[in-house]
Amino acid sequence: MNTIKTYWENYATKHNLPLTLPDYWMFGDGSEAMGNKLGELVIRGIKTGTCAAHCTYELENEPIQQVGQYDIVLDGSNQPLAIIQYTKIEILPMNEVSEEFAISEGEGDLTYDYWYREHEKFFRWELEQYGLAFTPEMLLVCQSFKVVDVYSHDAI
Repeated sequence: MNTIKTYWENYATKHNLPLTLPDYWMFGDGSEAMGNKLGELVIRGIKTGTCAAHCTYELENEPIQQVGQYDIVLDGSNQPLAIIQYTKIEILPMNEVSEEFAISEGEGDLTYDYWYREHEKFFRWELEQYGLAFTPEMLLVCQSFKVVDVYSHDAI
């Protein structure tokens, strides 16, 4: 936690931003392997989008990200990888997600079909944890972002 906090405070001070620690999290299902794999795609500039089930925000009483907001992406070991800033937030049904957005997630063979198939599997698993069923019309929070800083041990 100290590494994450120090990383943000150094970045915020340098860019004249509030020192309040933003959200920090890893991509994926919570596994180290997936966190590392997806985090690496972010660092390489391949992954510039992500999405989440809208209902989980309501169930967990979490606010939806806002354009301009910063977050810290962690690797599979919960260490900082990068600071991102949201550039676009859309709420839309899963079956209306554009091919462009699906490709921005940077996963697999970079096709819409791959994105849909893998996200359906993930959302079926995730929603089952809440006793909910997947539907193609389920609302997603689609988040586009840019990397504004890549973590370096020199940063702290």
